[in-house]
Amino acid sequence: MNAAGFQPPGVPRPRPGLFAGGLLLLALTGSVLAAPGGPAPAGAPASFSELFDQGTRSYLAAGYKQAAELFRQAAALQPASGVFHNLGNAEYMAGRVGPAILAWERAHWLAPYFDNTRANLRFARKKAQLDEPGLAWYEICSTWLPPNAWPWIAGVSLWLAVGMVMLPGIFHWPKSDWHQGLAAAGFAVFLLTLPALGGVISRSELGVVLEKETRLRLTPTQDAQTLTRLPAGEIGRVERRRGHYYYVRLASDAAGWVDAARFSLICRE
Repeated sequence: MNAAGFQPPGVPRPRPGLFAGGLLLLALTGSVLAAPGGPAPAGAPASFSELFDQGTRSYLAAGYKQAAELFRQAAALQPASGVFHNLGNAEYMAGRVGPAILAWERAHWLAPYFDNTRANLRFARKKAQLDEPGLAWYEICSTWLPPNAWPWIAGVSLWLAVGMVMLPGIFHWPKSDWHQGLAAAGFAVFLLTLPALGGVISRSELGVVLEKETRLRLTPTQDAQTLTRLPAGEIGRVERRRGHYYYVRLASDAAGWVDAARFSLICRE
């Protein structure tokens, strides 16, 4: 699901036409995803489309906290870039920068080509004076497509190459140049996807500080010495875990333990 609206005031709008029609598009998309069979019986859990529509109405009525909760419930039922995008907008308007950046990062993880999410992340980081997350070259390559696309490309290209090598002999086809060309192209594409696959795996260890003044501790204990205090929205890379603490390394190369309740991984809880 694509989202195109709900940007915080002051965010650049790279696609004004999409922004103008974004709310209608989102409302219609949420309605299309409703389960067939009529309204849910009384007392039944709300469906994705119901939660999405209620969140949209709450947002328009300036009930940002309620909208964030409804979008969060919808995302739990059906994780999608559009829901995370709107969740980030609701969280930001409610004054929760850390959860907003986390939601936008999750939207960007699922749909890296969506301009409005990138614009919101740039705006929020600039206003909060946060650095962009430092990514290795292979991690940057992995952001060119959604994470699930890379395994498909790798699998199809590898089987294409293997098929072009093996099938002519199995079926006694006369070997031709195009068989060899497809096999070479398949192996080349497969090899090119390997760095991106590695980037997806390594990016899965990135997370977001949820609350301001989060303590970066020397040891994973409640009484540990505080090395520094982290702002909400700071990106860190998890290097190891112990109990309810993550050992994270920041873009500045500072490292220490943070409480897992105040830090959340982008690609999973």
